[in-house]
Amino acid sequence: MCGAFISPADALPRPETFTLKNGLEVLVIPDRRAPVVTHMVWYRVGAADEQRGKSGLAHFLEHLMFKGTSKLAVGEFSRTVARNGGVDNAFTSYDYTAYFERVGRDRLELVMSMEADRMRGLRLEDPKTVLSERDVITEERRQRTDNNPAARLGERMNAMLHPHHPYGTPIIGWMHEINGLTPQDAIEWYRTWYAPNNATLIVAGDIDAAALKPLAEKYYGKLKPTKDLPKRDWVQNPPADTPQRVSLTDPKVRQPSIVRTYLAESYHTAKKNKITRGAEALDVLGEILGGSETSRLYRALVEDKKLAVNAYARADTSGLGGGAFSVGGTPADGVSLETLEAAIDSVIADFIKTGPTDAELTRAKANLAASATYAVDDQEQLANIFGASLASGETIDDVVNWENEIMLVTREDVLAAAERTLDLGKSVTGTLLPAQGAPAGGGAAP
Repeated sequence: MCGAFISPADALPRPETFTLKNGLEVLVIPDRRAPVVTHMVWYRVGAADEQRGKSGLAHFLEHLMFKGTSKLAVGEFSRTVARNGGVDNAFTSYDYTAYFERVGRDRLELVMSMEADRMRGLRLEDPKTVLSERDVITEERRQRTDNNPAARLGERMNAMLHPHHPYGTPIIGWMHEINGLTPQDAIEWYRTWYAPNNATLIVAGDIDAAALKPLAEKYYGKLKPTKDLPKRDWVQNPPADTPQRVSLTDPKVRQPSIVRTYLAESYHTAKKNKITRGAEALDVLGEILGGSETSRLYRALVEDKKLAVNAYARADTSGLGGGAFSVGGTPADGVSLETLEAAIDSVIADFIKTGPTDAELTRAKANLAASATYAVDDQEQLANIFGASLASGETIDDVVNWENEIMLVTREDVLAAAERTLDLGKSVTGTLLPAQGAPAGGGAAP
């Protein structure tokens, strides 16, 4: 359920819902504070669904969705939204691909007509248009990953953590595979996955279901569903039982740092494996160990022992295919990474031995609830929360009841989550180092 970004039940409205005859699921989240709406379409397909050797295809198609239809010229979609005072964008994850527009209420019908048009009417016949966008993606990868030491380290760690599962392949794709993507690859991907019966429409803002349903039926209801959606059956990793390590040295790095990532449950896999409040307990564990300056790691390593300039822990509990839990930090001047790593391990070992205090447990739950409340104080966040959660295998009830489940997390739940997750055999440890002789201070860190 996207971890700490889910709102408390008393602050999160339950969406109104309906389903069109062609299978399109629709959620409406009324928010009457301003005459504005956020319109989102979530497709249940992402980078994890790509064929081996075709990495980056989901992200490639996301870009191509702005390249025009029989009704809209290349680039006209975004220009039209901007001319009408709105903003639009899109994003790709392992589990889903989403498109959104934020416009005035009186422009909703316009963006619905355009978004429905490109759901089944995208035109990709011009190879030059398709391949020019592939060049854009290769440059995006070069800037964001290849020239970023922390991103390169994270990519390598992820590949080691998931040697067989598709989560080990970067969402943006490997450069040599992006360069091999063809217009036909994009066309086949689009025709296979982009259909009303593989999508969820979410509209949050100054509207209700009674007003939205006629518009949804007018624009989306006429679209034909696909009859042969592939089964999302991903290969699994072999059992993890050996600690792994990787180190990256780069002149761009100014301060050394260390990060360790463990395989973990997500909300979806915890439920599938019948682990009661397993993901909720991981969220609480992350907050207690390293979610703030009152956390165990920060107080022990930064404030008390002066071994680090920062220390953190975080749980990633979203994901159809599982989650992750990370700890890490940056050593203080004169402190080696080995010393800092040993100190992190000592804090973890002590936590597993003693468990959280009542004060820590209460504070962690309150912090999660408070951060979630702030996060949903805007309709775009509301739409994102529901969209990402539903696309990651959760239900509306799971989202709305999240705070109640967090408040039910016990000391025993948190300890069980720590013991189940913080196993070196299920981890990859990465270190980021400056080149010999590079100046210290500032710079890249995971």
